[in-house]
Amino acid sequence: MGLFGKFFRRDPCKDNYVLGRVLGQGSFAVVKRAVCKKDNTQWAVKIIKKSALQSEDKDSLDKEVKIMERLAALKHENIVLLREVFDAPDHFYMVMELCLGGEVFDRVVEKEKYTEQEARVAVKQVAEALRVCHSMGIVHRDLKPENLLYVKPTSDQIKLADFGLANILTPQTALETACGTPGYVAPEVLWGSGYTEEVDMWSLGVITYILMCGFPPFYDENQNRLFKKIRHGDYSFPAPYWDQVSDKAKKLVMSLLTVDPEERATADTVLKDDWITETTEDAPALVGFQENLARYNAKRKFKAGIMKMQAINLLKGASSRRGELETSNSDSG
Repeated sequence: MGLFGKFFRRDPCKDNYVLGRVLGQGSFAVVKRAVCKKDNTQWAVKIIKKSALQSEDKDSLDKEVKIMERLAALKHENIVLLREVFDAPDHFYMVMELCLGGEVFDRVVEKEKYTEQEARVAVKQVAEALRVCHSMGIVHRDLKPENLLYVKPTSDQIKLADFGLANILTPQTALETACGTPGYVAPEVLWGSGYTEEVDMWSLGVITYILMCGFPPFYDENQNRLFKKIRHGDYSFPAPYWDQVSDKAKKLVMSLLTVDPEERATADTVLKDDWITETTEDAPALVGFQENLARYNAKRKFKAGIMKMQAINLLKGASSRRGELETSNSDSG
């Protein structure tokens, strides 16, 4: 029957929660801050307008809820919790954990200095969230800064959010849908020959790279050239920004940004990596990091809204053309 087979005559979400200010908005959904009437706890409520949903949108939402419910049973410290859902006549509601600390890159760019140790703390938490997802056959497929949130402004705890593009692997089956954010997408997604959870590890490699220098490993204003660089793993560690980065950190990045998915590091191997397991509290500030990330972050946010739909369309086109995958879009700038 799915999520849309039965609904309440009244609006149960509004019966149980007081909805507040808007936190974010999309094409057919809005996220609002909310307070539970019963226990006065605060939550984020995603409100989906049902009349705006096509059949495939309903199927995707059904899948997203099933995945989040499965993860919610674990109450994992690095994955956003789905508390409950409500199916009302006009809207579908998802009541989720409220994370008030902001996106990872936004927090980092505000620091006076940034070190490898701080990057290590962030990368380890994301790898732990992916380990849990992958152990359950769940592929996130859209790992990017916007989906990595700090729980509180005063906390370093990170949560993996937004499972709208996530999918569940079945035995002996690879995923084929071309989706994700182009600046973070793995080569095999562009090849169109099928992929599994390794795509998330590539995206983690891109994020780890940025957390070391403040700019992405793959960049080109020309969309064709950008995807060609990704497909061939064409990146470097330019001076002076990488001169103070440890060899262990560079080795981890290389293990993640490995074009062959079978040779790429897994979440388990990342968590056992020498760089992840060591601690260097007195690590020096990373050279030029703040300035680089400030520029990249500003450009990323400016382009996000403009290029979102174009990126999706071009990725779909890349999937259908198979052999012509050098024609696509970018969110890497």
